Amino acid sequence: MPAFTAPDGTQLAYHVVGEGEPLICLPGGPMRASAYLGDLGGLAKRRRLLLLDLRGTGGSDAPADPSTYRCDRQVDDVEALRVQLGLESVDLLAHSAAGDLALLYAARYPERVRTLTMVTARARALGVDFTTEQRLEAADLRADEPWFGSARDAYGRVWDGTATDADFDAALPFFYGRWDAAAEAHAAGEVEQTNEEAADAYASRGAFDPAAARAALAGWDARVLILAGERDGGPLPRVAAAIAELFPHAALVVQEGAGHFPWVDDPDRFTETLASFLG
Repeated sequence: MPAFTAPDGTQLAYHVVGEGEPLICLPGGPMRASAYLGDLGGLAKRRRLLLLDLRGTGGSDAPADPSTYRCDRQVDDVEALRVQLGLESVDLLAHSAAGDLALLYAARYPERVRTLTMVTARARALGVDFTTEQRLEAADLRADEPWFGSARDAYGRVWDGTATDADFDAALPFFYGRWDAAAEAHAAGEVEQTNEEAADAYASRGAFDPAAARAALAGWDARVLILAGERDGGPLPRVAAAIAELFPHAALVVQEGAGHFPWVDDPDRFTETLASFLG
């Protein structure tokens, strides 16, 4: 796999999937190896996906200084990848927690981002967070699912900080629009792919300055796509709409029936939505 050197000397890896115009893809988790993105539901047939393994995940080395796992301290890793690729500006996709990294990158290097695609993505960098109440509101939409009774209490414990490993396993169906064999296979890799130490540091104190980020992006002229899942609690569709309102040129799409991984739930619809936006 190709690699490059971050400004602090850490060797970082990325994966190239598909053909066409490049699309840099930042994985969430936080701090989950990019393998879980796969080919983004077949999007690799339309675009050349450049899947970055964030420091300490996948094929990328762990840094000498663990404090550099903090989200804002990884911004220049993304810039180093752009330089490595020789691109004047990039199309950037971020999933889940990587929304914060993409937003901080855009705030620091606005002229380097041509389009930004936020897939069920966080926006703590802009002062928007997802509450436990919102998570549970989305969960209760699934009350008619056969697994709901045993999973609902476990899901609550995930968000109040008392969950066991068994609770995390039981709560997994809430993250997908439908809990089938494809979803189970996708979820199975999460623990192995995630750097827990890095995840704990990712959004630690000092990572975000929402007022500064909002000011930096207030007049930004890049096109932005905010894609939410109809059944996802992070963000709920109405919260995704509030995020979209923070950009001068943003479109909101709510994918029907989707959870937190919309390319797993309905690959064709996901791919068509992104291909239409990216052009």
